[in-house]
Amino acid sequence: MYKEIVTKAVIGKGKKSFRNRYEAITPDKIDTVLGCWVINHSMSGVCDNGRVKIIGSFDVNIWYSYDNNTKTSVEARTINYTEVVNVRLKQDSMLTNDSEIMISALKNPTVVDVSSVGNTISYEIEKELGIEIIGDAKVKIQIVEEEFQDYDLIEDEMSDNDIYEVIENQVNEDYLG
Repeated sequence: MYKEIVTKAVIGKGKKSFRNRYEAITPDKIDTVLGCWVINHSMSGVCDNGRVKIIGSFDVNIWYSYDNNTKTSVEARTINYTEVVNVRLKQDSMLTNDSEIMISALKNPTVVDVSSVGNTISYEIEKELGIEIIGDAKVKIQIVEEEFQDYDLIEDEMSDNDIYEVIENQVNEDYLG
């Protein structure tokens, strides 16, 4: 006999890398970009017409020198992004507004290229995101008979004296006679 159980399960899973180029305009004419780093990355996912829309943001800090490399400053900005991806679902599964979408950073956003011309800084950021879609799934299980014993009976082993006693008490000496 079988029964069906409805439960939550991963119905789709994937990962995708993204590379995006951004620009920042500073009030100063830049001599050298000294550093560029990304912090405070956050993201979430929603269903958007059968696709996953990832909405996220991170802060970028760009340290640079100006005035013939005699002064430094940091240009700080928040980048908001939206990425839309198709995630392959397991058979007979559908992405709906009730599906739970979990987004994780498999590779946090990092700056892979930065350059400057005049007072404009151009930088490229790379990130890799993992997407898991949790939805309802049916599991069919076999039901065990009611007489099924989950534990085996443990019997004590007999000692040699116990065996001799059984032989003495239960063996009929006249059996062959």
